Amino acid sequence: MTQRDKIIAAVQKGNVRLVRFLYCDNGCTIRGKLAPGHSLADRLESGMGLTVAMQAMNMLDDLQPVDGLGPVGEIRLVPDPNSFVLLPYAPHSAAMVCDMLTLDGQPWGVCPRSFLKRMIDRAAGQGMTVQAALENEFSLLKADDKGEYKPIDTALCFSSIAMTAAAEVMDGIVAALEAQDIAIDAYYPELGHGQHELPIRHAPALRAADNQIWFRETVRNVAAQHGMLASLAPKPHPERAGNSAHIHWSVWDTDYKTNLFYDANDQYKLSKLGYQFMAGVLDHLPGLLALTAPSFNSYRRLQPHSWSSAYTVWGPDNREAAVRIASGLWGYEAESVNLELKPSDPSNNPYLALGGLIAAGLDGVARQLTPGESTLIDPGNFSDAERAERGIKRYPTTQAEALDALEHDSVLMEALGPELSTAYLAVKRSEYEAFAAADLHFEIKHHIYKF
Repeated sequence: MTQRDKIIAAVQKGNVRLVRFLYCDNGCTIRGKLAPGHSLADRLESGMGLTVAMQAMNMLDDLQPVDGLGPVGEIRLVPDPNSFVLLPYAPHSAAMVCDMLTLDGQPWGVCPRSFLKRMIDRAAGQGMTVQAALENEFSLLKADDKGEYKPIDTALCFSSIAMTAAAEVMDGIVAALEAQDIAIDAYYPELGHGQHELPIRHAPALRAADNQIWFRETVRNVAAQHGMLASLAPKPHPERAGNSAHIHWSVWDTDYKTNLFYDANDQYKLSKLGYQFMAGVLDHLPGLLALTAPSFNSYRRLQPHSWSSAYTVWGPDNREAAVRIASGLWGYEAESVNLELKPSDPSNNPYLALGGLIAAGLDGVARQLTPGESTLIDPGNFSDAERAERGIKRYPTTQAEALDALEHDSVLMEALGPELSTAYLAVKRSEYEAFAAADLHFEIKHHIYKF
């Protein structure tokens, strides 16, 4: 039975009335259209029409003046059958993530998912496949009498009291993920009040990005069923700990049999290829931030001494470093050694974030870069002179600075391509201008609900 036949059978058996055709746009919002279950067989090939203007829409639903992305023109949302899931939180519903194709069936230049596919192919051409997972934090909130959202608890980090407060909703979230064949890796209450971290298992890069879409959708929907708002905004409460989506990644051979990041003889068990890949990510980090930490609200989180990282350094199990070498599991080091990118949060488009990371890392390999000396303390504890001597640089401190760095990064701009990079920069710059001109309440209101 083909995947297409399996999908049709599942739709019929589950009496699915509506199938969501989802995508993540340049504002990093998950959007989509819905097809009736009875016509899905035809829609699997033909997709659903979408105005080209949607990829020039920002997170405030303001259309930006990008050439070719106005009222004239259409593309197709064509679902990936391998991404099909029955939605455990929506009655008689299913969903798939989509590629954006032109009317002649080719990948559209403004499609984020197609960009990630290109970077996956670029790595494969060099005998490499990337495994990844986004390690999400989110805040569970309830509305008070004034309609303002407050954390569901005031418990401590890793506290069993916080586990109790969230037990029912977390059980529902984990069950819903399992129903979609997404296995969790761990779970624990985090530092912020009402904040929880739920890492999921790693997967090939495309599946990892798709999993992030399902994760965001699942957490929000299940929380809503329990009378809560789950916010994945980077800083839903400016005075409390922010929400991250650290990217864990490793590079394997094309058969997924050998972890090319592992070297038993290195003191940190990281291979030469791993150091080169990491060096590429660090070298391109100022512009990469525009993809991994892309919202106005992101830069409230990326502050020194916040365990979110604020400087371009690396270190073994250094949680203030931009890139951490994550120590391997005892007895399984060869399979589990990986790198963790700290400056990443759930307001990103995972296809752009992972695609940009791969492009940066491959450039480091091509140029045989080295990342310099490891940093074994919080880099914020160095003096300015010591950081200058060590070549430690501060990140861009605003969304606007990161977008400027992206525009001036020829490697990332070439990887994105002219259409996608132009549209993305226009959308994100419009968001910066809107939030910079408004007050904190406006910023939090829009980020807390939309991510």
